[in-house]
Amino acid sequence: MHKTFRPDMPAAPNIGFEDFLKVDIRLGTIVAAEPFPEARKPALRLMIEFGPAIGRRKSSAQITDHYTPGDLIGRRVMAVVNFPPRQIGPMRSEVLVLGFGDDDDAICLAGVDGTPPDGARLA
Repeated sequence: MHKTFRPDMPAAPNIGFEDFLKVDIRLGTIVAAEPFPEARKPALRLMIEFGPAIGRRKSSAQITDHYTPGDLIGRRVMAVVNFPPRQIGPMRSEVLVLGFGDDDDAICLAGVDGTPPDGARLA
């Protein structure tokens, strides 16, 4: 987690609802996870299923403090699906998986309750 996202920081400046709608946050299920030793910082390589409209997307996630690949298969996560892909070492990360930093700045994944389908958009 970046130190600029501490819980004691004030809220970011106001944006319009139209700006919020530009960020496409979807629900997906992790179908594959493996170590990503080529990344500069400890990370896992994820394959996430977002349903028929978006399909499967890859992501590099710096979540190794709380998760192992075996913990993640079948886990539902939220991700931004409309940022441009980013080259992380030898792979192109296609989505940004969302989470919150704990007291040690280690990321805890954001998720949902209930059973919305893969590909459901944050409303």
